[in-house]
Amino acid sequence: MVRFLSLSSGSNGNCYYFGNGRTAFLIDIGIGARTIKKRLAEHDIPFDSIDAIFVTHDHFDHIKSLGTYTERYRRPVYLTRTLEKALRSNFCTAGRLKGCVRYLEEGKEAAIGDDLRITPFVVPHDATQTVGYHFTFDGERFTVMTDLGEVTDEAVRYASLADHLVVESNYDVDMLMTGSYPPALKRRILTEHGHLSNDQTASLLRRSSHDGLRDVFLCHLSANNNTPRLAFENAKKTLESIGSRASLYCLPRSSASDVFNF
Repeated sequence: MVRFLSLSSGSNGNCYYFGNGRTAFLIDIGIGARTIKKRLAEHDIPFDSIDAIFVTHDHFDHIKSLGTYTERYRRPVYLTRTLEKALRSNFCTAGRLKGCVRYLEEGKEAAIGDDLRITPFVVPHDATQTVGYHFTFDGERFTVMTDLGEVTDEAVRYASLADHLVVESNYDVDMLMTGSYPPALKRRILTEHGHLSNDQTASLLRRSSHDGLRDVFLCHLSANNNTPRLAFENAKKTLESIGSRASLYCLPRSSASDVFNF
């Protein structure tokens, strides 16, 4: 059985836990170790059971604690060579990952232990490089895409392989355009290297939905330009229109989700 728990999902910090009783790992570590420990303990998950961290990109809200955590606990950090090079000079991680780095190659599946097979794939976002992850863990297939600015063919391909899809639904276009953000920031969010709108996420769901899709988790919702209700209703309408029976959830921005068991 695989357990999935979102520990935080949004510009305030991103961190996702996956475990099966033998192997456990985090995707990103954008919140403090004490917070991670506390939120895991609330679900009787030992903090020291974490075996590895996988990095999606080098923005602060995804790597805030990567350096301090790795320096203290010496867990393996999996990432591409492009990201590792960028993190050598990042103030969160410079000099702190030595001996812990494990390289992944874009588009290439890697076997990690007996339970996990994982493939990073590049998505468009305004970081040095941003990857999503598609992985098979204890027989369950997951695709995680936390930050991307447009729906690419590759994003659709990996989403269409998933039993469980974690995907960004960052903003509502009307809320963004009528909101208080300065024009330059609005333009940045709207570009192909920004974030996905609710409508773009709906497009991805239409293009990638398949009979095996069982769960959709909407992540990285904006605090200022979206609401869980808007994101949920837009995705729900889309799934219903294509006859999908997938369960739908919005992951909370600044608190832990429920534990999901697969």
